[in-house]
Amino acid sequence: MPETQQTHDVVAARTVPVDPRDAWRVWTEPGLVRQWWCPGPFTCPVAVLDVREGGTSLLGMRAPAEIGGATTYTAWTYTLVDEPHELRYDLRFVDADGHHVGPAASGLDGVPDPVPHVVTFETADDGTRITVTERGYATEASRDLSAAGLEACLDKVAALTRVMASSR
Repeated sequence: MPETQQTHDVVAARTVPVDPRDAWRVWTEPGLVRQWWCPGPFTCPVAVLDVREGGTSLLGMRAPAEIGGATTYTAWTYTLVDEPHELRYDLRFVDADGHHVGPAASGLDGVPDPVPHVVTFETADDGTRITVTERGYATEASRDLSAAGLEACLDKVAALTRVMASSR
C-alpha cells in the first residue's frame, strides 16, 4: 500500500461590515489590496492584479528596514473567479519579474508549491463572512507561520472594511 504524507491546512475567517460586493473589491482592487496584504509592519509596494480565470496577479511584501527591507514576491494564478462569491487561486513564490523561484528561496520549508487558496464571501447578518482556506503545508510549523500571517492580514481587512463602512 502506498505511503501517504499528511498535510496541514489553514482556515481563517472574519465577518466584515460591508456587503459581499465591497468585500470582493477589497480582494480584487490593487489600491485596496495594498492596504491589507502583508502582516504586521510589512508593506505591499506592488499589487498588479489580473483577476480573471487564468490570470495572474503579482504582489510584493516588503520587510521593514530594521529587518533588512527585502521584498518577497508572490504570484496568484486564478483557477475560479465567481464574483462576488468565491476566488480560487494558486500562490507561488516568484521574483520581481514574476519568474518562479519557489518557497525554499525565501527560506520557507514545508510550504507547498503552489499553495492552493479558496476565498469565499458569504452574506452574513452584519455584513460578509470572508473565509480563506490554504491547503497542503508539509509541517505544522509552516502551517502555523502561514496562519499567523493570514490572521494578521484578515485583521487589516476587517479594519479597512470598518473604514469603508463608516465613510458611507
